[in-house]
Amino acid sequence: MLDLLPVPAVALTLEGGKFQFRALNRPFRMAGLGTVAAESPLIRLLGTQLRRFLESDETHHEIAWQFGEEVDCRYFRVLFARRATHRGTGSCLVTLVDQTSELRTEHSLRREMATDSLTGLPNRAGFSDALEATISADNAEAFAVLVVNLDRFSRINACMGGLAGDELLISVARRLKGALRGRDILSRMGGDEFGVLLTLDDGPGDALHVAKRVQAALATPFRLSAFEIRVDCSIGIALGADNRGEPEDLIRHAQFAVKRAKKSGRTEVYHIRAFDIAREQFSIETELRHAIENGDMTLAFQPICNLGTGQITSFEALARWTNEEGVALSPNEFIPVAEESGLIIPLGRWAMEEAARTLAVWDVAAGGDCGVKVAVNLSAIQLQRDRIPEMVQIALEKHQVSGTRLTLELTESAIVSDPDRISRTMMALKDLGTTLAMDDFGTGYSNLAYLQKLPIDLLKIDRSFVSGMLADRDKIAIVRAVLSLAQALGMQTTAEGIETNELAQTLAALGCTYGQGYLFARPLEQAEAYSLLAAARA
Repeated sequence: MLDLLPVPAVALTLEGGKFQFRALNRPFRMAGLGTVAAESPLIRLLGTQLRRFLESDETHHEIAWQFGEEVDCRYFRVLFARRATHRGTGSCLVTLVDQTSELRTEHSLRREMATDSLTGLPNRAGFSDALEATISADNAEAFAVLVVNLDRFSRINACMGGLAGDELLISVARRLKGALRGRDILSRMGGDEFGVLLTLDDGPGDALHVAKRVQAALATPFRLSAFEIRVDCSIGIALGADNRGEPEDLIRHAQFAVKRAKKSGRTEVYHIRAFDIAREQFSIETELRHAIENGDMTLAFQPICNLGTGQITSFEALARWTNEEGVALSPNEFIPVAEESGLIIPLGRWAMEEAARTLAVWDVAAGGDCGVKVAVNLSAIQLQRDRIPEMVQIALEKHQVSGTRLTLELTESAIVSDPDRISRTMMALKDLGTTLAMDDFGTGYSNLAYLQKLPIDLLKIDRSFVSGMLADRDKIAIVRAVLSLAQALGMQTTAEGIETNELAQTLAALGCTYGQGYLFARPLEQAEAYSLLAAARA
């Protein structure tokens, strides 16, 4: 009967504590499983499990069995079976189904799916598998993940073509492999990003040491065609000891550290607090988007006074936001989030229209021109992405306000980002009659050529130079130099951060035109600002 079975099969018994083969078929012999029980690898390797089965009341039991050396290893599905009437007896039938080809195909496909076809390194999926297999909750602190992101690779790829880019990635992979230790696992995570699973023998210092070796390995230029290409990289590290979640979270944390490294220019190690801050910023972004859409933002107005006469000449419009929980968030908290997320565009448009609407309301209350301007800040991101002149013109026309009533404040960084485009934008804004001011002058690039070429009417001296100026000769020298420069170029000046009469009088004596600060008033709501203006004009 056994010879009718197409798979290896053997009928065996356990007598006197020893196994005996009662019958076996040809496939069993051909599989190299022997003809004598005492010499059979089946008994040698599976004897314990067979004995346990025969001593039990089970009628069948199935296991997976790997037989042979690694190179010519074979995989069987082994079934122990007997009739119900034979429970507790020492005999059973063993059949083996050879699954070698199926499993080898599966392993090959799995290996292919987990391997980067270009470099031959593990890909993101393969790296995750290695991470899961290597790190457990008990030994996580002995490992770290290092992520290497190549700088300027997209530019190289675009200029020299995809084949050159592939060649560069292969060369980078080789150098990285040479910079690592034998037990470290290198992978290509995708694009121009590589991941390394590090074993830490001497704590976090090992990871930093490897990062230095990686940077040193990439320091020598790569030769592509007739060019020598220098490849810089940003490196982020996540330590297993700081990981509170799944092992794969290490990859995500290291990638987060890479983003910080791109900004700081140095290797960054992930810290939980930094990630918490990022999550807070995402929360702020969501709430801010809703606040802009629902009209929950407000403008506060801080007066700017003529230092010679004390008269209020304008108000600076400042965005204010109180969230749904009633917490007032500082602009230092939500403006950077707005710029990074692109929300600065709708926020800036809202501020411009609200400023124009406020001027119209004040004019109605005054029975005509209320006699002041409103200054509105323009973000560098807003200048790059939005059509500022059209946006300003729409706001002015909607509320029937003249462009001469607006002062638009730009930072030095905004001007330097794209001088030619910004110059055209500024010329268009001047055609609308607006006053253009350079905000926070002296804290940025301070390229004097821009002051000469661009239609700037006003320089705002940053509060960092004004505050404490009377007790600091260097600050006085800087302020004096800015005032002299502005006078030579025919510009007016506004000093920020004035808090005492003595400071205001000194600035006026030095030739500063306008002043702004708590000496005159803190930022006020729309109605309060107009009341202050009306009282000053009475």
